[in-house]
Amino acid sequence: MNKKENITIAGAGLVGSLLAVLLGKRGYPVTVIERRADMRGQDVDSGRSINLAMSERGLFAMRQAGLLEEVHKLLIPMTGRMLHLEDGTQVLSPYGQRPDEKIYSVSRELLNSLMMSTAEDSQNVAIEFETKLESVDFDRKEITLSRDGSTEVRSYGILIGADGAGSKVRSSLAKAADIGFESDFLDHDYKELEIPPASDGTHQVHREALHIWPRGGFMVIALPNLDGSFTVTLFLARKGSPSFEQLDDAESVKTFFNENFPSAVKLMPELADDFFDNPQGLLGTVRCKKWNYEDSALLLGDASHAIVPFHGQGMNAGFEDCTLLMAMLEEYQENWSKVIPEFGRARSPDANAIAEMALENYVTMRDSVLDPKFHLKKEVGFKLELEFPDRFIPRYSMVMFHNIPYDLAYRRGATQDELLNQLVENCDDVEQVDMELARQLILEKLDEIDPVYMGSTAL
Repeated sequence: MNKKENITIAGAGLVGSLLAVLLGKRGYPVTVIERRADMRGQDVDSGRSINLAMSERGLFAMRQAGLLEEVHKLLIPMTGRMLHLEDGTQVLSPYGQRPDEKIYSVSRELLNSLMMSTAEDSQNVAIEFETKLESVDFDRKEITLSRDGSTEVRSYGILIGADGAGSKVRSSLAKAADIGFESDFLDHDYKELEIPPASDGTHQVHREALHIWPRGGFMVIALPNLDGSFTVTLFLARKGSPSFEQLDDAESVKTFFNENFPSAVKLMPELADDFFDNPQGLLGTVRCKKWNYEDSALLLGDASHAIVPFHGQGMNAGFEDCTLLMAMLEEYQENWSKVIPEFGRARSPDANAIAEMALENYVTMRDSVLDPKFHLKKEVGFKLELEFPDRFIPRYSMVMFHNIPYDLAYRRGATQDELLNQLVENCDDVEQVDMELARQLILEKLDEIDPVYMGSTAL
């Protein structure tokens, strides 16, 4: 492809905006189509995820885009999970064991706005807001757009669908080719709430942690914001008991929270109002076996592999799509006719792996964190990582603090979990673990990890 051919990106969300920045830096003329109004200066959609967790894959993308210095100003470090137990006690469970092993809470709106402005500043990128993609003719390489009551047919050189889990590019592609599209929804939904700042503007609970109120089959989490507030999310079954269908008035909401999350209720004076003002959101997974149409159209991010939010990797995985796409362009010397068909084939095993790990992590967050054996295995895992740093890295750390491919992390994680189960089977304390047996098992079952994948969340 000639660099002067136009690239059209559907969606100016997180992935589309980052992709525009990276392509603009490479000299490509890019047009981004966005159905919503420009969020800069606008209120964020009520109930939409206000903040997200950024980890090494996202930080790596920010470095590649030259944005880390500016993004750093938007980040709040979270060193671990602050568990709020039913008896009112709080326990901080660290994510990692090195000082730089943190994840970072970041405002969706501020991050998205920064990337949109950076893309436009390149002079190679134009973003067209309040413009709806109506249809795609992949054979003619044309899109139909609507804006202000009128329609327009426009040609494209390359079309990239970064338009989210409800992607119009994907739905059009599914009509034109067999892409093996699947969507699976949990029987649990979510509702966003808020812990406001204290009267002096500070955070009411520990600032540098992801707070979790785990209650077995359901939970509440809270992520810190720069203004002193926390974005709170309730994850709960849609039907049954307890469930969202039972919370149909202010009294039932207050009763449910007082019974299950009394320490959180004290922090949320507008609980009932927030509950009924904000929409109830679905939790689903999107999978596609094929992400492209020949050599001219490609799906990225949630459009091809949306996941549930429990591993904090939706944004990070989408950002990694962008950096891997840039690496492939480099490898194939900007030859899009080779890159587009190859990208999905190379990336889909990782997308499937993180989808599974995200689903598993819901059980971890709401249930496993209450099990003493879970914490013993975690402690043993940390010890093994110190002893064998080139072979044993806890699965959570592989996903969050390194750039180890998701599929590799998933497979190694399964092997490590079997190993840990064997080591702690008859143990109640880390000092009881047979370290000689651990050494033998690790050398037998785990190869050395390629150093190229070893990342760092240090800023």
